[in-house]
Amino acid sequence: MSVAAATMSVTGASAAHAESPTQGCPYPYVCFYVDNDALLAGKPLSKYKDVTSGYQAVTPRPHYGVLNTRNDDVVYLRLQSGGSICLPPNSQTVFADAYSVNGIKISSSSTC
Repeated sequence: MSVAAATMSVTGASAAHAESPTQGCPYPYVCFYVDNDALLAGKPLSKYKDVTSGYQAVTPRPHYGVLNTRNDDVVYLRLQSGGSICLPPNSQTVFADAYSVNGIKISSSSTC
């Protein structure tokens, strides 16, 4: 199954900017949003910040977007339908269709 997602850089993600919240997601978090209204309003559904060797459980539900405010760490998103997505540092993804993410792994690697 292919995944349709658009990955975008977080604008102005300098070290000084990274300390202030972006779309309601403060540095160094990775935040999940359920729809565009929540993303624009800066109201994340959930947020994660711990680097782990395995996936942390995420309550499976349709997710609209994910924002990674971390400067040097990639994020792996495990999809309930199978497969995963790698999100680079200081970037976000907005899914063309709602995908259910059921796991997240924040890696100290700076590249996917």
